[in-house]
Amino acid sequence: MLKRLFSLFPSRSGTARPQKKRVVPRDQHSISRANISRGALSAMKRLHAEGYEAYLVGGGVRDLLLGGDPKDFDIATSATPEQVRHLFRGARIIGRRFKIVHVRMGRELLEVTTFRDSHTESESERDSHQADSGMLLRDNVFGTLETDSARRDFTINALYYTSNDFTIHDYEGGLEDLEKRQIRMIGDPETRYKEDPVRMLRAVRFAAKLGFNIEKDTAAPIAKNAELLSQVSSSRLFDESLKLFMAGSATATFALLRDYNLLPHLFAQTDAILQSGDPVAEKLIEHALVNTDKRIRNEQRVTPAFIYAALLWPAVAKLQDSLMREQQLTAPMALNQAASAVVSQQLAAIAIPKRFLIPMREIWDLQLRLPNRNGKRAFAVASHPRFRAAYDFLLLRESAGEDFEGLGQWWTDFQATDEQGREAMVKKLGGNRQRATRRRPRKKSPNPQA
Repeated sequence: MLKRLFSLFPSRSGTARPQKKRVVPRDQHSISRANISRGALSAMKRLHAEGYEAYLVGGGVRDLLLGGDPKDFDIATSATPEQVRHLFRGARIIGRRFKIVHVRMGRELLEVTTFRDSHTESESERDSHQADSGMLLRDNVFGTLETDSARRDFTINALYYTSNDFTIHDYEGGLEDLEKRQIRMIGDPETRYKEDPVRMLRAVRFAAKLGFNIEKDTAAPIAKNAELLSQVSSSRLFDESLKLFMAGSATATFALLRDYNLLPHLFAQTDAILQSGDPVAEKLIEHALVNTDKRIRNEQRVTPAFIYAALLWPAVAKLQDSLMREQQLTAPMALNQAASAVVSQQLAAIAIPKRFLIPMREIWDLQLRLPNRNGKRAFAVASHPRFRAAYDFLLLRESAGEDFEGLGQWWTDFQATDEQGREAMVKKLGGNRQRATRRRPRKKSPNPQA
């Protein structure tokens, strides 16, 4: 079906806009209403009934054409945000930089946006504003379907489907780029990156997620403009980082972040460790990302706290070693100081919320408690709410090349046996206390700190 659709259009190259609009009738594309959510269809029907244009747009249309099963659908309409809000009960207008209306249809939450206009000298400063760097601070100038298409980021995200006559509208050559399996920016890439530096992250994310290449003109300005990410709020970069690592393609995404010099502007400390050629850090992060992708594919739970714990641990461990060696700090004291310093620097770039920072720190802290299993300590550690994550993290460290003399297997066996078996395992340890690596020998053995 896609081959028949794509064969309708001649080949193009470069980033110039196609000369005319392409409208693809229902019998020449593969999108079926059966694959579109009931809420999205109902919302479009309501907008059409009130005399407004309404189209599915973005990733939902793209993924349907690629044979996917999207769960989220966005709608673009000629209705203004206020008009949309009045049409749907409980609708909320959010955003300042670009106004979006959240419309709830049953359990489904739809994002409805008004067609945007291109930027001209006649635009009102109240509605559209750019910083001196070129970054768009507000973008609320409304327009038509065609101008909205020109304001989208990538051609494959500028495909519009309407349930009014079941046609697909393509102004930017997105259908051809789907066939070529490439990410191509609409307009001049460097200008568009300066308008919104997050587009560089989006280019990488879509390329990794879809297995596409980034078109050469779109790719060329990324590395030299990577520092523009410093202009993006740390809270927004946190949201974007979740999309980078929680979509099932974290391994490929991370590789592209490094290739395009974006990683130093998101995780500077992590990048510095990797640049130093630390093989354990390389393997630990690689294994963490591979495992994350696997869990997402298997529809298993994944927490950002674990991903951040893995990404930042090499920097924490290196600083901990330095503090123990140079300041003669105990392992718990050095870990606490190292973790605080690394987290503080990281928060300047990405605002990780406390709901993830706290469990991340607990995963790290438990790395010191896992080796200490005598008496009731093993049972106390095993009952900790973060034990399972800390245990998984220990196995991750072992898989990366750290040697804990079978500690991971011991905890695996401990969890698999009954209460009597656990008592026997602890008793067998006797008075020998195993220590994790990166510990400074101490004259005395005080109680371990949590």
